Amino acid sequence: MAEGKEEDVRLGATKFPERQPLGTAAQGDKDYVEPPPAPLFEPGELKSWSFYRAGIAEFMATFLFLYITILTVMGVKRAPSLCASVGIQGIAWAFGGMIFA
Repeated sequence: MAEGKEEDVRLGATKFPERQPLGTAAQGDKDYVEPPPAPLFEPGELKSWSFYRAGIAEFMATFLFLYITILTVMGVKRAPSLCASVGIQGIAWAFGGMIFA
């Protein structure tokens, strides 16, 4: 049985005759075209109310996410017993609810 495995190895070794150490052959040409760099925001956007409204909304959402989730974890840690708090599942619900909202 061992003889059959050695025969398979010899067949595989002759199938690919070029010998190169792994990881040394680099791809020469890119198969894609990189797009030109885009600006973070257009200067004209600084004059529009929707730009500031979006920034305020992002700030409020991030603040509420951190506030609710951190207070939930702190409430679990400060509770005298696990039965007096929301527990691990409550923490998961807080994170999931804030991500969904």
